[in-house]
Amino acid sequence: MEFDPILKGLEDVYKKMASDQRLNREDGLQLLQTTNILGLAYLANERRRAMTGDQVFFNNNAHINYSNVCKVRCGFCAFAKDLEEKGSYTMSIEEVVNKAGQFADQGVTEIHIVGGIHPELPFSYYLDMIRKIKERAPQVSLKAFTAAEYDFFAQMENVPVKEILTTFKEAGLSFIPGGGAENFSPRVREVICPGKLSGKRWLEIHKLAHQMGIPTNANMLYGIIETNEELIDHLLALRDLQDETQGFFALIPTAFHPKNTKFEEVSQASALRTLKVIAIARLI
Repeated sequence: MEFDPILKGLEDVYKKMASDQRLNREDGLQLLQTTNILGLAYLANERRRAMTGDQVFFNNNAHINYSNVCKVRCGFCAFAKDLEEKGSYTMSIEEVVNKAGQFADQGVTEIHIVGGIHPELPFSYYLDMIRKIKERAPQVSLKAFTAAEYDFFAQMENVPVKEILTTFKEAGLSFIPGGGAENFSPRVREVICPGKLSGKRWLEIHKLAHQMGIPTNANMLYGIIETNEELIDHLLALRDLQDETQGFFALIPTAFHPKNTKFEEVSQASALRTLKVIAIARLI
């Protein structure tokens, strides 16, 4: 078999793709280490074309962050504030509903709602928010609250997460965002977000949502302290769950921005690293 020179060093990966074999951990590590960025981009584009042709998909989405108060305070987060800290805020349900209504009137079709782990808001605040937004804008899809928030709600109410998800689905929840995934490695999470739910728990909650007919997204934080192995393992864990449930809508690789975090000494991910991560996410 003759290979295009653009594939130099990536011939084995191309052979696998050409014979419809899946890439494994070793392949992913090889691709992260390659210096042939044009060849990697070519392979990723071929995968995209094979899956969706020349179609491009998007939605008309608006975000509402109902509060920046969070008691967990992950080290990588530049958004969270303590309850009485300067700059902290919490929107009333009426404010959230009015904002959602304005977005809907402007043609927004999906509203993404997340906050933090608030130490004082009652469970009724979150549930009434979803119900009232759906009453105000029934045509809008609601993608609301991360797995970390649902885990918190279950602890708050002392009930299984399944019961919480059922309640929100009945209230109008459409999808669940992918936040809180970060990197599933216990080593990484112990350093950057020791107070947050585990990677295993995140996967359990998303699996449960899929089984209940609630699609979700998946996030992956990169460019912080993860090793190449931990990055690839994160992707493979998501792929394994997708094989089982087919419940993920999208994967969102998110570059870490160190400014105003506890990890300001970390260099931001380079453009080359970002291109590699996005390409490999497509391929794996």
